[in-house]
Amino acid sequence: MSNVYTKLMAARLKLQNSPLKKSGKNACAGYSYFELGDFLPTVQNIFSDLGLCGVVSYTKELATLTITDGTDSIVITSPMGSAALKGCHEVQNVGAVETYQRRYLWVTAMEIVEHDVLDATTGTDKGAPIKKSEVEAPKQSITPNAGALDNFTADQKDSLALIADKVAGWVKTDIAKAHAECESLENDEKVGLWALLDSKTRSALKDYKKTLGA
Repeated sequence: MSNVYTKLMAARLKLQNSPLKKSGKNACAGYSYFELGDFLPTVQNIFSDLGLCGVVSYTKELATLTITDGTDSIVITSPMGSAALKGCHEVQNVGAVETYQRRYLWVTAMEIVEHDVLDATTGTDKGAPIKKSEVEAPKQSITPNAGALDNFTADQKDSLALIADKVAGWVKTDIAKAHAECESLENDEKVGLWALLDSKTRSALKDYKKTLGA
């Protein structure tokens, strides 16, 4: 008889054989990654077929994912982080952290390997990202967003990346919510956030803003 561990392993194999596409973009380090929306709907369908259920919960100290088959459970935890982006109230910062923690809990549970993250941030002195120019010499171009993040601290960049994840996800499901999140930021933060968003997300936000007559 299958137990929760063998069912989870079966779920991982099914996900491994499913066609998934990375839609997340990290402009700072230059790599792509899976957003929750890229894999979670597929995971939920697989869990339903195998009789599994995953529930995420939070305390001040831990983010927890409990996977159960109704009889036995597997518990995966992660220490809670924090975000302190100026221009955002406390609930927005909490929401940003929870979104990020939720993603990493599921990535851990399903053994989702994101090689690009490692490739982009290892192999050079002090862990600095490997630039494409070190391997090849593509034509250099200057974009309107070039240098938009230069004046932000590492913590501020991390917080902006959390918000960028949320906005990119909301654009697909609730464009008004995504727009409101962007408008809640101060001007310099908006510029930094814009630099982290992919072109499709930026275009969607621009089109929505036009419908508002802004």
